[in-house]
Amino acid sequence: MSMMKAAVTYEAGGPEVLKIEQRPIPVPKPGWILIRIKAFGLNRSELFTRQGHSPGVVFPRILGIEATGLVAEAPGGEFEKDDVVATAMGGMGRAFDGGYAEYTCVPAGQCQKLETKLGWEVLGGCGEMLQTAYGSLFTSLRLKEGETLLVRGGTTSVGLAAAAIAKRRGVKVLSTTRNPGRLDLVRRAGADVVVIDSGSVADEVKKLTGGGVDKVLELVGTTTLLDSLQCVAPNGTVCMTGMVGDSWSLKDFSPMDSIPTSVCLTSYDGGPKAFMNTPLQTMVEQIEAGTLPISIGKTFSLDEIVEAHRTMEQNEAGGKIVVLT
Repeated sequence: MSMMKAAVTYEAGGPEVLKIEQRPIPVPKPGWILIRIKAFGLNRSELFTRQGHSPGVVFPRILGIEATGLVAEAPGGEFEKDDVVATAMGGMGRAFDGGYAEYTCVPAGQCQKLETKLGWEVLGGCGEMLQTAYGSLFTSLRLKEGETLLVRGGTTSVGLAAAAIAKRRGVKVLSTTRNPGRLDLVRRAGADVVVIDSGSVADEVKKLTGGGVDKVLELVGTTTLLDSLQCVAPNGTVCMTGMVGDSWSLKDFSPMDSIPTSVCLTSYDGGPKAFMNTPLQTMVEQIEAGTLPISIGKTFSLDEIVEAHRTMEQNEAGGKIVVLT
């Protein structure tokens, strides 16, 4: 029986619960494919799962909601051997074993084939990050050229990607950061204006924009959501996508007080269908051409998965964390 290296989680807890082991290489059932993983990005939902906050996830489990690599087997003939593919969501790392390994089996219908010469350290960070940024901006916020966008949580990997994608679409981008040392990072991604986030930025945003932005991408979460709702001009929209603030719910939410007249509150939670509808090939080509500035924060090897998780937990990467197998 052929074996692979994998990071297995047996119980909820800190980064140290991720254990490197040898596991049998899984066998794809009909309609599924086996991917030889080259790289995967880390996601905060995996941190929540590791901490025990994902109801329905049963341990032991190989975490990881995304992966990029080469097709090793496709019994249904959906792909050729050695096709470059990216996959995300659809139960990966939650309902079945995911990307924190040298191989994974996933449904063929949730994989995108990519033609690219990008290095794995960049490609590995693209799938879920670009899907989340793109889907939030265009599915939930219906962002249009000429609008103004506030990215709340501008130094997150999705925040940096969203600024770059929006800027490319002719949108004026304001991004927040709590750390004045991260101004250059946010500007390089595409932010026209950087706002230092004290927890309350609505007055400053309204002053800077003459009455508020058209759209807000909320990546910090419920800890800043009420303030973000006050950053929007009439008929604008706030999309709740991220929760780096580590708070899941609002204790006291009074909609009449919290949502200004004519302002809309929506959310984004992209599943496999949203992933498949993301124009990954186009965006990968733009990254290759240098017209979409996507920055990878840090790379680690699979053996360093505990350290990688620690870095994510402490928000130290300055962009997407990618693990190379």
